[in-house]
Amino acid sequence: MSPYTLLEKHFGANRTGCELVYRHSRMVADKALAIARHNADQPLDLGFIEEAALLHDIGVARVHAPKLNCFGHAPYICHGILGREMLEAEGLPRHALVCERHIGVGLSVEDIAAQKLPLPPREMAPTCREERIVTLADLFFSKRPGELEREKSLAEVRADLFKFGPHKVAILEGWLRELLPFLAHE
Repeated sequence: MSPYTLLEKHFGANRTGCELVYRHSRMVADKALAIARHNADQPLDLGFIEEAALLHDIGVARVHAPKLNCFGHAPYICHGILGREMLEAEGLPRHALVCERHIGVGLSVEDIAAQKLPLPPREMAPTCREERIVTLADLFFSKRPGELEREKSLAEVRADLFKFGPHKVAILEGWLRELLPFLAHE
């Protein structure tokens, strides 16, 4: 089943929410593929990167986010774990882990406890290069109305992450050195 067909299946009658998430995810996928091409010297699964990027926000279908035309019962922060459940049920365990691990630059057990997040207390951070690529690409795009088509600058990405502590920016800097070294000093 194609990623778009899976999104349609899980969003059901919510065409507006589905289209919004798909448009965001398409931009994330294009950015992720561009990042992957800068790492052509490394063995990367480009098909997986594209599919995972297109599905990383499938869990939004089940959250309460009226601005995104989604009226589920779960808080928005739960879209990662909900997406994992949905994609595991679809037989896509690798894609499911991207859903769970793509929030910010990942969530640690300490983050979950300190912020009192309604999430299971486990590490939810990207563990492989493909997961980091999708997560990094996602940082550059918002689903907020009026901002959907705009790619954030690296300075904006850093500022967004700094709200959660300098250690989150440090993770980003490590990813930039690994995946996009020409941007690391920007």
